[in-house]
Amino acid sequence: MSTDPTDTQDAVDQDRSARRPARGGVQSVERTFDLLSFIASSGGQTTLSELAAAVNLPMPTIHRLLKTLLGLGIVRQLPDRGYALGPGLIRLGDLASRQLGAVARPHLRTLVEELGESANVATLDGDMVVYVDQVPSPHQMRMFTEVGRRAHTHDTGVGKAILATLDPEQARRIVTTAGMPGHTEHSITTLEDLERELDAIRRQGYSVDEQEQELGVRCFAVAVPEAPTPLAISVSGPTSRVDNAFADRAVPLLRRVAQEISEELRIS
Repeated sequence: MSTDPTDTQDAVDQDRSARRPARGGVQSVERTFDLLSFIASSGGQTTLSELAAAVNLPMPTIHRLLKTLLGLGIVRQLPDRGYALGPGLIRLGDLASRQLGAVARPHLRTLVEELGESANVATLDGDMVVYVDQVPSPHQMRMFTEVGRRAHTHDTGVGKAILATLDPEQARRIVTTAGMPGHTEHSITTLEDLERELDAIRRQGYSVDEQEQELGVRCFAVAVPEAPTPLAISVSGPTSRVDNAFADRAVPLLRRVAQEISEELRIS
């Protein structure tokens, strides 16, 4: 009876060192997603040495998984021999974003109906956030965010809400890779100030874009707990309407809606 060399190598790799506890799935698939997740959290590209140190796998296993991903177009090799996410992910990412938007849209409508301001849902895309859906406010003067728009994490409500849920080292890596441009005089532009802000967000359970992306605009955001990918929802509008009294109504509703989206995503 012949033996599959891949199975043999996986067995050798498993005996070679104590890995993380099993998660109840197919080990090679889990390892592949670990590689992709690290590349994504590194801003979409990384070196082989960084990858090897992060995922704690033997080099032969990493080479074998990367070779497969390269052949599928899921990963591409850079001129400096580093690795980046490949074009094969674009279609999958686009479909996944649409599905996230479809799940969230009824809940965004609820936010708009009860609060009267534009509601958004965004996810982490490499070192930026991307807006996957919006339900606009009925007001003539309202905030509009184009679906598919990418934005920095350090000065957006959704971005900061997501960063606060991540491991601090991962959050620092994302912000350092993307940079911290000051879009307005209110933008956070230093890592130290951002880390203090993230500590406050973790304590209070929501984030605020205090005119950091655009003057005259305030936004409240909450991360969706236990989402399959980092996800946050927000409501935004002019500071004349989105004030402290608005926050008293908006934050509890955002938390409730975020929990409802989380439960729906787990079911689906």
